[in-house]
Amino acid sequence: MRNRHLTLPTPTAGTVTTSDDDQDRAALDALLRRQEQAWADKDGAAFAATFAKDADLVTFNGDYLRTREAIAQGMQYYFDHYIEDTTLRTLDEHVRFVNRRTAVVVRTTCQLPAGESECRAGSESVNTNVLTKKNGIWLQQSFQNTRKTALPRS
Repeated sequence: MRNRHLTLPTPTAGTVTTSDDDQDRAALDALLRRQEQAWADKDGAAFAATFAKDADLVTFNGDYLRTREAIAQGMQYYFDHYIEDTTLRTLDEHVRFVNRRTAVVVRTTCQLPAGESECRAGSESVNTNVLTKKNGIWLQQSFQNTRKTALPRS
């Protein structure tokens, strides 16, 4: 089951107050679904289409992909050579609207192997997404993914 958190700024000096805009939230959810479908289809171009032209993506292993074109090429390479047939599952999500045109989403996900209902061992990761709305369209500006690993016991 997915946990959802929505944080809206408390009005203070210098803070932009936003409302819980259902349309914006629905647009962010639709963007996530497009990205998840592109992953399932192993389609680098469709995955990258959820990003702005000058976006950044840092992969779980630290590769830095700059621009939508590089994200498309890099993700296609991963899909073709490293990523097995999997789908993504969102385990937890925290959405914060910084202002009316900027959102920060911190999401915990895992990979489900084809035909499975449980997360693949070692696939859980946390990603931070910075999204902006321009001309009514939300796109990812920056995406940073960190694989969850346990600290060694001392």
